[in-house]
Amino acid sequence: MTEAEKIKYYIESLCIYDIKDDSVIKALYSLLCSVKSEQVLVTQRRFFNLVSQEGSLNKHISRCILTCDNEFTKAAAAGREKELSRAVIMGAAEDLRKLEEISSITANAVIDAVDDADIKEVMKTIPQWDNGKALPPLTENWAQSLESLAEYHRKNGYGMYAKNIAFTWRDKRICPVSSIDTMTLDGLKNYEVQRQKVIDNTESFVLGHPANNVLLYGDRGTGKSSTVHALLNEYCTQGLRMIEIPKSAVADLTQIREQIADSPMKFIIYIDDLSFDSNDTSFSELKAALEGSLSGRQSNILIYATSNRRHLIKESFSDRQNDINKNDIMQEQLSLSDRFGLTITFLNPGKQEYLEIVTKIAEDRGLADLDREHLHYAAEQWATRRGGRSPRCAKQFVDYVESCHKRGKDW
Repeated sequence: MTEAEKIKYYIESLCIYDIKDDSVIKALYSLLCSVKSEQVLVTQRRFFNLVSQEGSLNKHISRCILTCDNEFTKAAAAGREKELSRAVIMGAAEDLRKLEEISSITANAVIDAVDDADIKEVMKTIPQWDNGKALPPLTENWAQSLESLAEYHRKNGYGMYAKNIAFTWRDKRICPVSSIDTMTLDGLKNYEVQRQKVIDNTESFVLGHPANNVLLYGDRGTGKSSTVHALLNEYCTQGLRMIEIPKSAVADLTQIREQIADSPMKFIIYIDDLSFDSNDTSFSELKAALEGSLSGRQSNILIYATSNRRHLIKESFSDRQNDINKNDIMQEQLSLSDRFGLTITFLNPGKQEYLEIVTKIAEDRGLADLDREHLHYAAEQWATRRGGRSPRCAKQFVDYVESCHKRGKDW
């Protein structure tokens, strides 16, 4: 049996780490199956191009292993890999041994399997792919790396939850978001009391302790959404993931919860700028998800929402035409907002607090040497032109100052 034939059989026999549908592995398998035909020239070229795009064969295959969704990786993410059967553990180890050999196959091994001398000569003109190095913790002897892999999955998740930390709900599916807000908790200024309440709740959640759904409401630009984004970046290495859904998808909450119900990861379902019209019935789905549905609360899911409205449901004049209807509307409003166990208020800062925020952001940007009096005067002028003070306004002003400073322009 040639090396190429052995690798082909190894690909066919993968069980736990079944990555045969991966594009690079499929291209390699196609190449190995075509060594006895002229088609081998096409398949080798295609495989070389795919591997080159991924950096190296070792790097790509090890990335597939680290982001695989299987019995072992899912159990490891939950810290329960020792509860798996011996057959699964042995199967995972054997697959890793095979994958290490697959990742080491060279172009020469494929060429040696070709019988036609003329085709061999042409194949030698095609560049050889780079085998490279694997991603840690897969350094060497992959079959004995199960313990280090389990530790990796406890910190980084499994499957698509190892590839990404943020997701969105699109076309009835949970879809990864590749580019996310890089805001950190240290980058947020003031509002320490409000923010600490959300931090404590989130920390309790990721540690597996009781935690509440959260409503962050208040004035625009006060950092409600930035706080939620920063929490994800802070706790993503502890198994936290976030699924952002638009208000229009509130009716799909049951489907979303069902899809992630058996996952060992911790999920925050995030709804930004939440509010309902009085004739919008989708808020009933949100009420049930918060508390009161037959499925009950799920320990791995919380709902965080931001809103400019305390009671979430917009009330029209006709809703208040009689006392009975007015009471019904009031009860409906309270029954929704009160189901968030934690409600935190973010209000626009006063002048002094606004200027403190400007100063802190400027110091973070290395602009501490700027004339403080001029900085504060210009910041007030900026806020006046934009209709009011807010942390968002402060950040936008410092962005402008930093840009002018770096370009040597007056501001």
